[in-house]
Amino acid sequence: MPPPGADAEPLLEIRDLRVSFRTEAGLVRAVDGLTLSVDVDDVVGIVGESGSGKTVSMMAVMRLIRDPNAIVEGEVLLRGRDLMALPPNEMRQVRGGEIAMIFQDPMTALTPVYTVGWQIVEQLRAHRDLSRRQAKARAVELLAEVGIPNPERRFGQYPHEFSGGMRQRVMIAMALSCSPSLLIADEPTTALDVTIQAQIIELMKSLRRDHGSSILIITHDMGVVSDLAERVVVMYAGGVVEVGPKAAVFRDPQHPYTWGLLGSIPRVGRTRGRRLTVIPGQPPSLLAPPAGCRFAPRCAYRFPKCDERPELVAKVGPGHLDACHLDPAVRPELRRERRTA
Repeated sequence: MPPPGADAEPLLEIRDLRVSFRTEAGLVRAVDGLTLSVDVDDVVGIVGESGSGKTVSMMAVMRLIRDPNAIVEGEVLLRGRDLMALPPNEMRQVRGGEIAMIFQDPMTALTPVYTVGWQIVEQLRAHRDLSRRQAKARAVELLAEVGIPNPERRFGQYPHEFSGGMRQRVMIAMALSCSPSLLIADEPTTALDVTIQAQIIELMKSLRRDHGSSILIITHDMGVVSDLAERVVVMYAGGVVEVGPKAAVFRDPQHPYTWGLLGSIPRVGRTRGRRLTVIPGQPPSLLAPPAGCRFAPRCAYRFPKCDERPELVAKVGPGHLDACHLDPAVRPELRRERRTA
């Protein structure tokens, strides 16, 4: 779903991606038909509650799901080349070289028994024709570039000797070491205080400018998306319920689930004593999701047509798609009533 008027081939195109897991209780459909694209010099934010399929879908894109009970279907095209069909040795060159991923928890993503410098050097030498001395010099440069003080000394330290924010910076340095075309950031600001969050966001902005990488950021924080992303993909229960340019989604959201996500953001100037919006209930079990709209059991505007699965189509403007049966003409009034309730 590229932005309107985009004629160039997308950098990354995901077509009808489905990820399921066989369990004793049945088949868990973690991702059920994800379709999206990332263009060159693009920043796309994927948002949704925990369990909506954000991380699993990107792990499938990177071909990091190795569970024998997993079933991965669909196409993932990087500049027209289907990553799902690549042999393992070619995929290893793509992973880290052309697409890099910043994992959610840097403490578990970094190997505790090796220094952070050794781990960056290993990635550089795996993807670039560099001597050990050249790779070390580049690793020190990268640590300095992401704002780590005394990079020469820090090069020889272990992950446990870094704070959470500094470990995240090491992960960013490692991800950008080979100047990938696409950077996938999985909850890069989770468990960090607001000051460090702001620093990480500014760091990603500057690195995008300096390295020219497209960014696909996974988060549940709509504030992070509003600050960093240019396009927004809203996921719920394994599927996409709304997608569009950031300005359109934030100014005129179309899906009731998006209304709930935006209503949960604390705002300066909000009437004192007024409670934040709460989305009632829990996401459905992906073992047996609702046959129609998966958000219907939690939706205050459910009506009989919601028993049918809605299609993700544009109803209010080009490039702004949603999967909701509500009449677009009545949605603005329903949202106003929700905000004043």
